[in-house]
Amino acid sequence: MYIVGFLFVLGPLITFHELGHYLVGRWFGVKAEAFSVGFGKEVWGRTDKHGTRWKLSALPLGGYVQFKGDMNPASAPDAEANAGLTPEQSEGNFHLAALWKRALIVAAGPVTNLLITFALFAALFAFHGKLTIVGAEDSRIVGEFSETSAAKAAGIEIGDKIIAIDNESIEDFESIRREVALYPDREMVIRVDRGGEELDFPVKAARVEVTDTFGNSSDIGQLGVGPYGGEYVLEEVGALESIPVAVAHTGDVFSMMLTGIKQILTGERSIKELGGPIKIAKYSGEQMSLGLTTFINFVALISLNLAFINFLPIPALDGGHLAFYAAEAVRKKPVGPQATEWAYRTGIALVLVFMVVVTVNDVTSLSIFGAIFG
Repeated sequence: MYIVGFLFVLGPLITFHELGHYLVGRWFGVKAEAFSVGFGKEVWGRTDKHGTRWKLSALPLGGYVQFKGDMNPASAPDAEANAGLTPEQSEGNFHLAALWKRALIVAAGPVTNLLITFALFAALFAFHGKLTIVGAEDSRIVGEFSETSAAKAAGIEIGDKIIAIDNESIEDFESIRREVALYPDREMVIRVDRGGEELDFPVKAARVEVTDTFGNSSDIGQLGVGPYGGEYVLEEVGALESIPVAVAHTGDVFSMMLTGIKQILTGERSIKELGGPIKIAKYSGEQMSLGLTTFINFVALISLNLAFINFLPIPALDGGHLAFYAAEAVRKKPVGPQATEWAYRTGIALVLVFMVVVTVNDVTSLSIFGAIFG
């Protein structure tokens, strides 16, 4: 299931990502010399009538489109080869295309992943509806406490209505859960309405370890409160209405992703929470075993992650290329070849270091290695 899930998640998502680059490039008359799913040695391939080599490569951890004028699969410009070309030789050369065309070609990959995310979430909302709370007002009222409730210890009482957390207004119980879950051990100010009087209570969210049916654990923040009223129901969503709902949901998920990454950078969360290909394969198989709906939701999340990672301004990634184009637009000329070369080397080194870190995390998270590496 791990292998099958991995192939059904990363394989299509990477292929569509690269197709985004390829199709927009073709639209602007840029020649693609190679389209590869995977890296390394070619396993299978064919050359089409346009001269593009379509191939499957041995290492299925990515993919690339190599355009005319690229020095390597990372699309680093081949400055020497691109200099002094005749008009006929320049035709179809990616690096000699207009700046705005190059920017759109590069952005097309992660944008395609974003569109896939929107489409998958919209399909889920259209077919299954949106989870909402009937009686949202009552769901903000504290109806019960857990045995070790942080809210109760801070002085909050049964019947208090939670109206804000750190000055952020609360609409329903799901808002409370969402505002607290990402911040275990954090001090926050809970504002409640008690009989018409607004009171503020400093509360340190408890750190609670939750484990799913496959043994994957994560730490979340909890206040230790339950709602007085409100009921979760699936509200029907029309096909057209599902699109803005999906966009809003994607924004919420993206915000949570940014918060998680910020917490890892600041030390609030362990770097061990980062995962790579092995963990994606593991989760892919697990989510696939839970049914089509769960699996599609997981694919949408991975697609969003791919879009985010590729938009990072790191040379060798799409965001790095866009950063160079932004500099070119400001300077009115391309960044020099020496600076470009060193930037790409640094970018590739960063990507390799990141891959090593997440691979170590992946391996040590597997039960067969967990006892050895702790």
